[in-house]
Amino acid sequence: MTLAATAPAADLPASSTAPHFQVLTLIGLLLGVTLAPLVAYNQTPSATLYNQLAAFAGLGLLVAGLAWGRSLLAGWRVDGVSLGLLLMTVVAVAAPFTHELPWSMALTSIAMLLGVLLAVQTGRAVTPGQRDDVLTLFCVALVLAGLLSAMVSFVQMFFPSLADGTFIARSGLVGRAVGNMRQPNHLASLLMWACVASVWLAQSGWLARRLGGALRGTISLYLLLFLFVFCVLLSASRTGMIGIGMLAIWGAIDGRLSRRVRIALGSTLIMFAIGWGLLEWYTAVSHHAFGAQSRVSEEGAGSPSRIAIVKNAIGLLQRYPLTGSGWGDFNFAWTMTPFPDRPVAFFDHTHNLELQLLVEMGLPLGLLTLGLLAWGFWTGLKRSIAGSAATRCAGMLVAMIGLHSQFEYPLWYAYFLLPAGLAYGLCMVEDTKAAGSKTEPGQRRPALAALGLLTAALVPLVVVDYLRIVHIYAPPAGAVSLDDRIAAGQRSPLFALQADYAEATVQPPGAVALEASRLTGHHLIDTRLLMSWAKSLNAVGETDKARYLVQRLREFRNAASEEWLAECDEVAALGAAAKPFQCEAPQREYSFRELR
Repeated sequence: MTLAATAPAADLPASSTAPHFQVLTLIGLLLGVTLAPLVAYNQTPSATLYNQLAAFAGLGLLVAGLAWGRSLLAGWRVDGVSLGLLLMTVVAVAAPFTHELPWSMALTSIAMLLGVLLAVQTGRAVTPGQRDDVLTLFCVALVLAGLLSAMVSFVQMFFPSLADGTFIARSGLVGRAVGNMRQPNHLASLLMWACVASVWLAQSGWLARRLGGALRGTISLYLLLFLFVFCVLLSASRTGMIGIGMLAIWGAIDGRLSRRVRIALGSTLIMFAIGWGLLEWYTAVSHHAFGAQSRVSEEGAGSPSRIAIVKNAIGLLQRYPLTGSGWGDFNFAWTMTPFPDRPVAFFDHTHNLELQLLVEMGLPLGLLTLGLLAWGFWTGLKRSIAGSAATRCAGMLVAMIGLHSQFEYPLWYAYFLLPAGLAYGLCMVEDTKAAGSKTEPGQRRPALAALGLLTAALVPLVVVDYLRIVHIYAPPAGAVSLDDRIAAGQRSPLFALQADYAEATVQPPGAVALEASRLTGHHLIDTRLLMSWAKSLNAVGETDKARYLVQRLREFRNAASEEWLAECDEVAALGAAAKPFQCEAPQREYSFRELR
C-alpha cells in the first residue's frame, strides 16, 4: 500500500522531507497507532503492557522521523494542556515523599505524563504546510487499526473457536467483541477514532484519489463507517453508542465538511439501526448471544457499579477535600474507607477523568490542574470551530476520547493517551491559509530526534525488566526458587509491586508479608491480598487493624473470602468462647493513612 500526502512533495519547502517519505515517521505510526492496539500476545500479570510499550516505541520513532525530516518548527509552545501535564508530573515526582507512593508507580506515571507531553509538543510543532499531510498519515494508521480490529471482532463474535489468544484475543464476555485490547469499551473508542479518520480521508480527497474517483471514495466512506458502527454494536459498548450519536451531530452542524461527507455522518444512525436489526436476526436464527441487546435491556443507559463508584469517590473527596487520597492512591484509599454500598468489584479508577484528578490531588491542586486543562481544551475548541476541516477532524479525535473519559479511564493506557496527545497538538497547529506567506519552514531538530530514538530504545529494556516479574508467575524451565525469583522481581525499578504481591500472598503471615502487603497495596488490592494482609497484621499484634481490614473485606462480598469468613458462623454454632480474630468487630475506624 502506498502512502501519499494530500499535497505533492514538490509544494513543500526544498529543505523539508515530505512526511510520507520519512521512513521513521511511517514506521512510528504503523507501530504506535496501528499495531499497538492489535497486540494480543501478553504475559502474566499484565494483559496490556506490550500494547502500551508498542505505543511508546511508535511515538519515539514518529518524533525522530518528524524532527530529523524538518517537519517541525523550532522551540516549545505553551498551552493549558502542556502546563497541566507539567503540574501533574511535579505531583507524581513528589508523591513518594508526600504520601509514600512506591517509586515504581511514580516512575510509571512520570513516563506516561512526559510521553504525552512529548506527543502534544510534537503535534504542535508540525509546520502548517505539513500538518494536513501528517494528519492524513495518522488517519490512515487509525483506519488500518480499525479494519484489523474489525476482523478481530468478527472472529470473537462469530467464530470464537478461531481466537487462539496469541494473535487474536479470546473474549471472556458472552456475545461481545473485546478486540485485542481485551476491553469492549477500548475497542469501541478505537472504532470511533477510525470513523473520524475515515471522514478526514474522504474530506481531504485521499480516498477518491486512491480509489479512482469521488464516487468510489464516497462509497468507501459509507462502507468504512458501516463496518465500524457495526463492530461497535459487537462490542456492546454504550459509550460507543453515544459516540455514534456524536458522529451524526457532527455531520449535522459542521458546515466545513462537504455535503457527501455530512450525509454519510448523518447516516450513521441508520447504519446503527440496520446493524442492530441484522444482529437481532442473526441471534434469532443461530441462538447466539447479542451482548448489546441484553445490556440495554438489563442495565439500561447507566451502569449501577459505575454510578456507585462515582458516589464513593465523591464521598472520599468530601473526607479529604484538601489533600485528596494522594497521587496514584485512589484504590488504596477507597478500599480502606468504609463504604457499605460499595460496588463489589475492585475498582482502581473513578471512571471519570475530572473526578479522578480531584479525588487524588485534592481540591486546590485538582481544580488548578483542571483549570489548566480546560483552558487548553477551550483553546483547541475555538481553533476547531474557526479552523479548517483538518483542524475540526483532529479536534473530533480528542472529543471522542474525551467522551470516553467521562465513563472510563482510557487515557491511563498509552495506546490511547499518546495518539490523543498528538491529535490535540495537530488541532493546535495554525491553518495554512491563516499562516499565509509568513509560514516558517521546518527545521532539523537533532536533540528532539535523539530524544525520540531514546524513547524507542528504552522499550526493550522495559521488556527485560518486566520478564523478572513474568518468571515469578510463569517460571521458565530450570528457574531458580520462588523466593529467589521474588527477590529478583523486587529489584525491578518499574514492576517491583507485582513481586511484592507475590511475597505478600505466599509468605506465612508475619512482618515480611506485612511489609510487602503495605507496598503492593498502593497498586491494586484484591480479596486474596486483603486476607493475607489482615492475617499478617494479626500475626504481628495489630489485631484491631486486622479486624478493620476484615470489615472492609466483608463489604466486597467476594466468593473467594466466603470460606474463611464462614469460620465465624461455625464457631458461633459451637458456642466457643474464643473466636478467630476475623470474627470480631474493630474497636475504631482507621484512616487509610494509618494503614500504609
